[in-house]
Amino acid sequence: MIIAAEAPLGGVAGWASDLMEKLGGPGAGLAIALENLFPPLPSEVILPLAGFTASQGRMDVFSAIAWTTAGSVVGALVLYLLGALFGRERLIAVAARLPLVKVADVERTEAWFLRHGTKAVFFGRFVPIFRSLISIPAGVERMRLPLFLALTAAGSLIWNAAFIAGGYALGARWHEVTDVVGLYSKVILAAVGVAVLAFVGIRLLRAGRGARRRPAGSGSTRRP
Repeated sequence: MIIAAEAPLGGVAGWASDLMEKLGGPGAGLAIALENLFPPLPSEVILPLAGFTASQGRMDVFSAIAWTTAGSVVGALVLYLLGALFGRERLIAVAARLPLVKVADVERTEAWFLRHGTKAVFFGRFVPIFRSLISIPAGVERMRLPLFLALTAAGSLIWNAAFIAGGYALGARWHEVTDVVGLYSKVILAAVGVAVLAFVGIRLLRAGRGARRRPAGSGSTRRP
């Protein structure tokens, strides 16, 4: 059975389907590597589709898991290296120029990452968007590369295997996995949006209070 007869031909699903049709497991791995580098490409579409592809006999399910995990590690490594190349000094210099962002914010984030970086890299693989972006601060902070690769591989293996298994079990209904995780992704993104708005609102409020206090204290001293 040909995938195109069951899977959508357009969009990300059609693109990933074509890759898997032409390259098999390596095509699935390439799609996931690109998903890490370009987070708008959703793994919740690519991975269940890979499971469906395997269920149709177009590639082995264990090959799909192995190749997609390798793709996740390769994509994460590229972002890690970009973070290491960018470096801490440049990050602080950029933060100092950004409105509403303070160098102290970067320093607090660094301190948090030094305490919880291993958990962040591992569990971050289960959070949409952040599963890719967490590799950048790991590179900036120069987390030991073998540890980073091991944590990324372990987290990616669990995430990828779960989605591929779901697509494999559901067959032509693989998109049901995408629907469920799509809701999860929207909840995560909404929570992040609320947090960003709260951060901006608090900073603007504090800036406004500071601006009102300064004129009051800058006037001439009264004579007795």
